[in-house]
Amino acid sequence: MKIWFDMDGTIADLYGVTDWLPALIAEDTRPYEVAKGIGNLALIARLLNKVQANGHEIGIISWTAKAGTAGYNARIYAAKVGWLGKHLPSVNWDTILVKPYGTDKRVATGGGILFDDEEPNRIGWGEGAHTPAEIVEVLKALTR
Repeated sequence: MKIWFDMDGTIADLYGVTDWLPALIAEDTRPYEVAKGIGNLALIARLLNKVQANGHEIGIISWTAKAGTAGYNARIYAAKVGWLGKHLPSVNWDTILVKPYGTDKRVATGGGILFDDEEPNRIGWGEGAHTPAEIVEVLKALTR
């Protein structure tokens, strides 16, 4: 089974970065780079490594900024990959997708399990969608 993680608001506290929205409008990648992690990322990393050892694939499905240019979107991708390397360095992601804002995540990934802070994304995903608060519980269940 494939397990997908949204980043912004799910594992990365983008919305906790001061002036994140004006920065994104100005095509500044700083908020993506300096966002703090959400939750116990060390525990999540250990669980992700166990989940992979049990044969599951793990991936990121995230969006670029709304109305971002192609150049800015490429810089966002690089910033998000850098954030993952800094905050979850022991995790070897099978797939990292950073799609244009508003992309249907289920269509882009083919399904599986999704962790996402946005309710419309979870509703659109259907069965297998979870809130960030459920990450540890669901991953622990997959390691048994």
